[in-house]
Amino acid sequence: MITFNETLREQIVGHLANHDRRTYPLEGRRHAAVAITIVDSDPVLHDGEQPLEPEFSDMSMVPGDVEGLDGRMVGVAGGAAFLLCRRASRLNSHSAQWALPGGRIDEGETVEEAALRELHEELGLELRAESVLGLLDDYPTRSGYVITPVVLWGGADPALIPSPDEVRAVYRIGLHALCRDDSPRYVDIPESDRPVVQVPLGGDLIHAPTGAVLVQFRWVGIEGRAADDARVDEMEQPVFAWK
Repeated sequence: MITFNETLREQIVGHLANHDRRTYPLEGRRHAAVAITIVDSDPVLHDGEQPLEPEFSDMSMVPGDVEGLDGRMVGVAGGAAFLLCRRASRLNSHSAQWALPGGRIDEGETVEEAALRELHEELGLELRAESVLGLLDDYPTRSGYVITPVVLWGGADPALIPSPDEVRAVYRIGLHALCRDDSPRYVDIPESDRPVVQVPLGGDLIHAPTGAVLVQFRWVGIEGRAADDARVDEMEQPVFAWK
């Protein structure tokens, strides 16, 4: 496990400050921000999953090998962690999928302000501007967005109140689980000449755009890789996420 402490915070801040960000012009696309929120977690108190409805455990649209996967997010908590949401099944777009807190940037907002607002709206967690640790590369999506990831320091044990209209559940995913030796993995699909990226977590796979953002957070924020060795904007999304 990775210890949640000031040393980790300073490490992430330094790695992000040294990162040569890649940005994308909107060119008719919509701009969105997502929050990678770092908190502490307990492997017992913050682990486990309620029984899933069928729409949350259906692996029929997932490309590649899904043997042994059941869609449950278990065995992942412990130590420094990030917040990952399971989107509500009632949403019109990307329902029941895994996502970081986030959404469209309102007129006049900065990406940092949008990430903080969306985190508060979705999870009831209100943080100040001083909690922003830095930014990662923009990720252009198949559905017409340019996503800017904002890394936040959420505190050791913040109270989380998921909005039932948007979030089925929120999980604390230990950073050690993000750094598995078998992650990320890649799958070829006939619809694209780019491989689909998959991040194994618990009993499921996290795909781009969320998966790509998390891969770069690992490579840059945690490991401190040079920018040219940590680009993720060409990592493909699965077809079910194109709309």
